[in-house]
Amino acid sequence: MPLHMTKIAFRSESADTLRAWLESHAADGEARLTTRYLPKRHEEMTGGSLYWILASQLIGRSPILGFAERPDGKHWIRLEPTLIAVVPRPKRAHQGWRYLAQEDAPPDLDGENSGDLLPGAMASELGRLGLL
Repeated sequence: MPLHMTKIAFRSESADTLRAWLESHAADGEARLTTRYLPKRHEEMTGGSLYWILASQLIGRSPILGFAERPDGKHWIRLEPTLIAVVPRPKRAHQGWRYLAQEDAPPDLDGENSGDLLPGAMASELGRLGLL
């Protein structure tokens, strides 16, 4: 099973602005985020996803294509330039990125999971209160 990671969707106001950023930063079919350090478990993460935190909720994921070293010694997290919606789940904000095990990752929103969902603002408020 692949390992995942979580990261705050910095400067994103909504899932739509995050999706637009990913699509606008796609170079050669991938979006790239810069990180100072290569994750120690990076080999386990290829095939996993980066789960985005927005308003203290996991809201979506972008599949990880791999990692690459930049000329300045930093590293790129190479992502598919897509945002796949997931069942919202409360998640505290943190600096940088954190690992996320497969069993702790929320499921994707699809036909099975989308029927009982609350509107976004309501889900965010209930998640903030720890009720969702």
